[in-house]
Amino acid sequence: MFKIMVVEDDVSLKNIIAKCLTKWGHDVHQIENLENIIEEFKNYNPELVLLDINLPFYDGFHWCNEIRKISKVPIIFISSRNSNMDVIMGVNLGADDYIQKPFSVDVLVAKVNALLRRTYNFVDNNSNQIIHNGVTLDLSTATINYEDNTIELTKNEIKILHELMKYKGQIVSRNKLMKKLWDNDWFVDDNTLTVNVNRIRSKLNEIGLEDFIETKRGLGYIIS
Repeated sequence: MFKIMVVEDDVSLKNIIAKCLTKWGHDVHQIENLENIIEEFKNYNPELVLLDINLPFYDGFHWCNEIRKISKVPIIFISSRNSNMDVIMGVNLGADDYIQKPFSVDVLVAKVNALLRRTYNFVDNNSNQIIHNGVTLDLSTATINYEDNTIELTKNEIKILHELMKYKGQIVSRNKLMKKLWDNDWFVDDNTLTVNVNRIRSKLNEIGLEDFIETKRGLGYIIS
């Protein structure tokens, strides 16, 4: 299940899109306050955004640009604008796809699922390895490897790094990381997360990865 944010002022179309994506098992958040989209984006932390262009207050190009300042989340424009200039502008602003209205909802869902697979399905199921910028997180051996250097990780360190590398290029909130660490018989608080992140950073420094995890004050952490 992926978290998908739908930014569309046509209520009927928005409901149809949400219904179809929900049938596929996705968690869909429909934006109601079109004047404060970035705040809702930060609160919901979606894994894909469907974004209309003709919106009240500010158009979709503006919001795409604002989202790209803080996240590399996949963005698909859905718009009745059909000029080459609009498509080029959307792609240049950082959109991953551009679907012109009217469109088949089945085609939209297929494109959404394909983009989600390309973006997030990077784990080699045979080796249980996640590779990013030359860094290999090996889930089967609980180690991280970089330039012939290997360090061992604890269970909680693995959980944190797995989540951050899974959503590389996106800010992962502290609350989301704490939920990943939560165990039925083990209490996790904010300080526990801080201690674990600091330990990970210390280990990464040993193998030359000083800035691998970046702190976004008030938001969480990101691996670019």
